[in-house]
Amino acid sequence: MWIADQWRDYEVLDTSNGEKLERWGDYILVRPDPQVIWDTPHKHPMWKQKNAHYHRSKKGGGEWEFFDLPKTWEIEYKELKFRLQPFSFKHTGLFPEQAVNWDWFSSIIKKAVSEGREVKVLNLFAYTGGATIAALNAGAKVTHVDASKGMVNWAKENAALSGLVDAPVRWLVDDCVKFVEREIRRGNTYDAIIMDPPSYGRGPKGEIWKIEDSIYPFIKLTTKILKKDPLFFLVNSYTTGLQPGVLSYMINTEIVSRFGGNVTSEEIGLPIKDSNLVLPCGCSGRWTK
Repeated sequence: MWIADQWRDYEVLDTSNGEKLERWGDYILVRPDPQVIWDTPHKHPMWKQKNAHYHRSKKGGGEWEFFDLPKTWEIEYKELKFRLQPFSFKHTGLFPEQAVNWDWFSSIIKKAVSEGREVKVLNLFAYTGGATIAALNAGAKVTHVDASKGMVNWAKENAALSGLVDAPVRWLVDDCVKFVEREIRRGNTYDAIIMDPPSYGRGPKGEIWKIEDSIYPFIKLTTKILKKDPLFFLVNSYTTGLQPGVLSYMINTEIVSRFGGNVTSEEIGLPIKDSNLVLPCGCSGRWTK
């Protein structure tokens, strides 16, 4: 398992009965987590000192209960800064486990840039820009694509917070599949592709995305806009049915067959404070030459 264990402003304090107790900077949140199927005693004192609690409804969805939490606040990961805000369906605007991938591809980008290569990265389903900001900070030029205008604006704020307001980035509100199809027609290519697709989603014009049906043809499509000597390819999944081996199979089939190189896929996770345990948080598939 790849573990995001370099955080100072974030930590999982405890987990029990379908929920995780987290510290986000100065604030304590309790949020649901489907992986937490155990029911252990709430011994950690911060269970009783939480700033907000997201309650999942048995009918679907849920709502936040706030005790003492600002509307927005900021946390840092190394040189990167992020604005957080509790919003729909338990989210805060950041997936901290992804830091383990940020570190991985940042080292690849930095090495290539140090050797004089211009690195163009395409970040698809780019959300609030964690991967975009990490790639920009490492020295890449980034094209950031997400179907939500609100998420793209949030990503711009995060870039500004991280001192990257003048960094070489294109911010695009678009359906990712249609964008890639247009890039193929335009003949544009990239050194690296990052994708963090949702299990289910809709594009800006109502386009439906269902990951089990769409992810393989989409990976196949994106290989057409990789340069002849690409640097890396990263796919993330939070969908239970897409295990690491499934990601490896798809990447091997469509990328290794064309470019050679190596594929590794693993679960990603977050360490639980004061224990030797790790909370699983989905999985990632990585390809590099």
